[in-house]
Amino acid sequence: MRFEKGHKENTRRRIIDVASKRFRREGAAASGLAGIMSEAGLTNGAFYPHFESKETLLREAVVSALSDQLANLEESRTANFGIEDVIRDYLNVRHLQGTENGCPSAALLPEIGRQPDSTRKAYEDGLARYIETLASYLPASASFSSDERAMAIFSLMVGTLQIARAVSVPSKATGILEGGVQAALTLAKA
Repeated sequence: MRFEKGHKENTRRRIIDVASKRFRREGAAASGLAGIMSEAGLTNGAFYPHFESKETLLREAVVSALSDQLANLEESRTANFGIEDVIRDYLNVRHLQGTENGCPSAALLPEIGRQPDSTRKAYEDGLARYIETLASYLPASASFSSDERAMAIFSLMVGTLQIARAVSVPSKATGILEGGVQAALTLAKA
């Protein structure tokens, strides 16, 4: 059977998109290939013509999610958002509840840290691009480089979001988010 030009790439993209959301929502270890393929509208047998392994899919899903996150940050720059807007766009209830469309770092860091070097390197490359763009939002400082401050701010935001997601009381989670906003703003102005 012949397929339209681009069919294989479109199918591959669909699998990556489904996996990216599912990994962020349920975790990579808890997400089985059968469920991912079913959600993508495909059979299990369709997986291996596209990917060598689940590890390869995880790497590509993380890279895709990081690329989307970077595109959103760059879009905010075009819209003339400031650093407070960026911080508040990250640390809010919508992001707290929207795990599957949210930050891959907040959802997957412990699992990424257990992956082979190739996956960790792919994550590191995407993270570096994000931090470089985040640093461009920061005012100059005599004490610290913009990249160092951007990494500290992003680390604080990721940790804040993870902790807010871990508590059971919504008002407590909201308070954690606002505390993170204030701490990140303090770092941004340092």
